[in-house]
Amino acid sequence: MSQSNQTPREYSRSSTYRDLRVTTYFDRKGRVIQVSTDAIEPEPVNGRSIASLIDSTLLKPDATADQVTRLCQDALEKHFFAVCVNPYWVPLCVNLLSGTEVKVATVVGFPLGATTTEIKVFEAKSLIKLGADELDMVINIGELKKGNFANVANDMREVVRAAHKHDVLVKVIIETCLLTEQEKISACLLARQAGIDFVKTSTGFSGPGATVEDVALMRAVVGESIGVKAAGGIRNYADAKKMVAAGATRIGTSAGVQIVEEEAADLAGTNL
Repeated sequence: MSQSNQTPREYSRSSTYRDLRVTTYFDRKGRVIQVSTDAIEPEPVNGRSIASLIDSTLLKPDATADQVTRLCQDALEKHFFAVCVNPYWVPLCVNLLSGTEVKVATVVGFPLGATTTEIKVFEAKSLIKLGADELDMVINIGELKKGNFANVANDMREVVRAAHKHDVLVKVIIETCLLTEQEKISACLLARQAGIDFVKTSTGFSGPGATVEDVALMRAVVGESIGVKAAGGIRNYADAKKMVAAGATRIGTSAGVQIVEEEAADLAGTNL
C-alpha cells in the first residue's frame, strides 16, 4: 500500500491485486471523498491463490450436517484458509479438519451483537474448548451508536483476553451497513486499542455487506498491523479482487468455490 499527498487537504492510498488497482481519496480529516479502480498489467503469477484468503462460510440457520461436511471437503480441496460456521457445528468441523491446515472459525454474539459481555466471554471460552481457532465477534452496535465507547471497548477486550490466552484469533464485526462513517472510524479505533486481530465489515444478516469504500476506510484507520476481513455479498472473483485491492486480507464468502474457479479460469486466460 502506498500513500501520496495530493493537496494540503487531500491524500490517497492505493492497493493492487494482480490486474486491479483501487485508489481511495481522503480529505484532511480522513473522510473518504472518492474511490477509483483501474486495470493494470497483470503481475507474474506467484503461486498464491485468492483461496488462501478465504473464510468459506456457512451461517444460515437451516444448515445441515451434510452441508457442513461438504463445506469442509471443499475447503480442503480448494485450500481455503478457514471455514466459518455457527457454534453448534464446531465439533464436526474440528473432527473433519483435524491435522490439516484449514482453520475452524465460528461466531460470538451473532448476528446482533446484543448479548451481554459475560455471555460473549462464556461463548468464546466454550468454543475454544471445542477446538475453534478463530472467533468472529459482533460488537454492541447500539452502544457504539449511542457513543458509550467504554462499554463497546470492554465488550471487545474481554473476549480478546479470553481468546488470546489460548492463541485464538479474534475478528470483530462492526456491521458497516448500520454505521455512519464516523461510527465506522470509531469502531475501528476502539478495536485496534482493544487488541483485536481483525476488523470485519458485516454479518451478512443486517443489510448490504462489504463495499470497497468501507474496506478502504477500515484499512486506512487500522493501519497495516491489523487484518481487515471483507464479508457479505462477495459472490464472484471480480468483487473479491476489488476487496483485496482495497486492503482486505481475508474474504468471508459462501461462494468460495465459484471464486477460486473463476480465478483459475482468469489466470488460464491471462497465460494463453
